Amino acid sequence: MEPQKTKVTGILLMGGEGSRFGSPTPKQLHRLAGKKVYQHTLEQFLKLPQFDEILLVCAAPWCSEVAEEISIYQDARLRVVKGGATRQESSYLGIKACSSGTQIVVIHDAVRPFVTSEILRANIDGAILHGAVDTCIPSADTIVYAESQDTIGAIPRRSDYWRGQTPQSFYLPLILRAHEKALRNEITNSSDDCSLVLGLGHPVKIIQGSENNLKITTELDLFLAEQILRLQPVAASQGSTASLLGKRYAITGATGGIGQAIVKKLEEAGATVFTISRSSPHYPTDVTSAASTRFIFEEIEKVHGPLDGLINSVGQLTIREVSALFPEEIESLIATNLTGVIYSCKYARVKEGGHIVNIASSSYIRGKKDYAIYSSTKAAVVNFTQGLAEERPHLCINALVPQRTNTPMRRTHFPDEDPETLLDPNEVADATLALLCQSELSGAIAEVRKK
Repeated sequence: MEPQKTKVTGILLMGGEGSRFGSPTPKQLHRLAGKKVYQHTLEQFLKLPQFDEILLVCAAPWCSEVAEEISIYQDARLRVVKGGATRQESSYLGIKACSSGTQIVVIHDAVRPFVTSEILRANIDGAILHGAVDTCIPSADTIVYAESQDTIGAIPRRSDYWRGQTPQSFYLPLILRAHEKALRNEITNSSDDCSLVLGLGHPVKIIQGSENNLKITTELDLFLAEQILRLQPVAASQGSTASLLGKRYAITGATGGIGQAIVKKLEEAGATVFTISRSSPHYPTDVTSAASTRFIFEEIEKVHGPLDGLINSVGQLTIREVSALFPEEIESLIATNLTGVIYSCKYARVKEGGHIVNIASSSYIRGKKDYAIYSSTKAAVVNFTQGLAEERPHLCINALVPQRTNTPMRRTHFPDEDPETLLDPNEVADATLALLCQSELSGAIAEVRKK
């Protein structure tokens, strides 16, 4: 006879009003890489079959909106629960809303989108074994005790102190008893469930957390979250390009080093590729011209129907100080690197659920001497991509940011570089196909770095 499965409920607390975030919209409902913050968090929970149900405890004004948004997941485990006036009350309402037979609850801040499957599994296992666990990381900062708020009373030993995160996970009867005792003692605004369990005299074990398990509380936190996403490796869904078979993609700048590599990889995966560039034998087009760009995409749609994706790989680089550039050179740089990308995104007809990948450059992070125009246009491409992703939520629209790549354009301008320090165009092509094989990211900045 098989042992009975432990019934586990995940509780996402998302009742905060965002007072510290400085916005009328709660922080959990702000967008991060094309999706709302809480959706990134929720998707981490949805990955784990160990969760029998997942409750989203939400402030009353946002319940209907959240219920509609999560319907896209078509997952029967999901349920929206009306939250309370404080975190303690919301947690209590979530606990009481658990379905019959629940044994373990995993309580997590919806504004911590980088919780990992490993942390979640460790919480479930720890709660089964110990009854109560808290996710923590060692403190990297010196802790100062100041009871008077303006004078240091003591500086405790740093190694004795940890920083608490979430999830916090419990045996359901234990955490329910802890909440009810707190209410009897007129404790109504505790910011931490573990402190209530400690009030019962029950020990709480530590689960190792992660520095990346960031809580988004301020606008700076949201910026940091974007950088964490940017640094995460791009991986194809299930590591396969089989999903590209028979699909149709248009590539601008298809005759360049990166563009050629992408064309070859897509064709090897069984996709149909429409190569768009000034020198293309089949679709010669100047994408810096609105009329020409519109015409070519209308022709492609007329014959072949809507595209499954668009990859913009156009690029032009001129190495000189701005003061030494002729006006027509400046106009050409801006038109090729930015305007052509915008026109292509505007006029390409991409079917719902399809992809747009705009290839930028790692130079977007900081403008550099002698190619300030190039760097600024690549920064603009990244910002354009993020904005377009919000305008078109039915598509996956991402910016791919390769580091220095061994292309003819690069070799022409930097002939003395060691090729061993450069990315191979095929690595950029592999990352592009990885983006085309996933359906989760949108509005993301995906870096490609040399391995």
